[in-house]
Amino acid sequence: MLEAVFWIAVLGSVYSYFIYPLALMALPARRALPAPADNLAATQAASPSVSLIITAHNEAGRIRQKLENTLELVYPNLEIIVASDCSSDGTDDIVREYESQGVLLSRTNERLGKENAQKDAIAMATGDIIVFSDVATSIPPDAIHALVRYFDNPAVGAVSSEDVFVSRDGSVVGEGAYVKYEMWLRKLESLRGGLVGLSGSFFAVRQVLCHRWDIHAPSDFNTALNCALDGYVAVSAPDVLGHYQDVADPSKEYQRKLRTVIRGWTALARHPEVLNPARFGLFAWQVFSHKLMRWAVPWFLLILFVVSVMLAGSGWIYSLALLLQLAFYGVVLAAHFSPRLRAKSYIRIPYFFVQVNYAIAHATLQFLGGRRMTVWSPSQR
Repeated sequence: MLEAVFWIAVLGSVYSYFIYPLALMALPARRALPAPADNLAATQAASPSVSLIITAHNEAGRIRQKLENTLELVYPNLEIIVASDCSSDGTDDIVREYESQGVLLSRTNERLGKENAQKDAIAMATGDIIVFSDVATSIPPDAIHALVRYFDNPAVGAVSSEDVFVSRDGSVVGEGAYVKYEMWLRKLESLRGGLVGLSGSFFAVRQVLCHRWDIHAPSDFNTALNCALDGYVAVSAPDVLGHYQDVADPSKEYQRKLRTVIRGWTALARHPEVLNPARFGLFAWQVFSHKLMRWAVPWFLLILFVVSVMLAGSGWIYSLALLLQLAFYGVVLAAHFSPRLRAKSYIRIPYFFVQVNYAIAHATLQFLGGRRMTVWSPSQR
């Protein structure tokens, strides 16, 4: 019996990160990504109108830089709206300085969260395509044009950018390596059943798909769900990049992870129908594999460790499994108390993995205890 539990725990621990991507690779792709445009100016002539919504809460220190970056975007029919979630620090006054350059302000009178602020801005928007961006994300000048090209495919309902994580020392490790893995997985998903979640910092959606905007669920997941409900797919755009830096205060990174998972659980709890394969087919399996099985990993790891201790004297493979786990967690624990050791690239990745799974377990317990997180405070990067 314990042997069976051991192997189930092993399978559960590796399924979402390894088996699921391999299974996606084995499935035939259902669509192809558009080829890069040869002549940007020529293809801009028939570009659809776009409304770019920048969501902000108390971003007085960064909103000016974001607006300057946005005004450098090269696109003929671009409407810029700042969705202020009841900012109280002068953010709105700075936005009003840019009214003469066409920047609009949509301000909520009550702080009800990011998605509520976005909903109000959507009601103001006139574009056929709605693009959402966070203040912390820097967008290349040609990114909007590259993004909307994906909508030439009538089956595409939403398009996600690819995140580029830039650490302060220029390296791409830890969270950066994790982000690169996620971008690879998104590409596999978008070519099959569609993305199960978009990059919340920079994505686009057809305006007609914003009619059921859920202010209590993360907009990146809710948008992918709306696509599936209306017969569209959400895809990843590998040639559209959103750049952002690591968190300025690393101690707050853990709280961001907690918030992300709690909001993810909230979204699934509000829309359990998305797990019905009879209704959503391949998309339902992808949500189960990418979301539920990913959030189950810390519990599988815990079961694996406990069972390995119990089976250590029953065979060499169980003893080896226990030794490997002790070594792995021992290194991570040492890194937790040693910033110098944690700074090493080959240590930061396992440390980040354990940190993420600890946050998932913590967030799951908080969600089951009744905690919900609609209101958000942007991470300072």
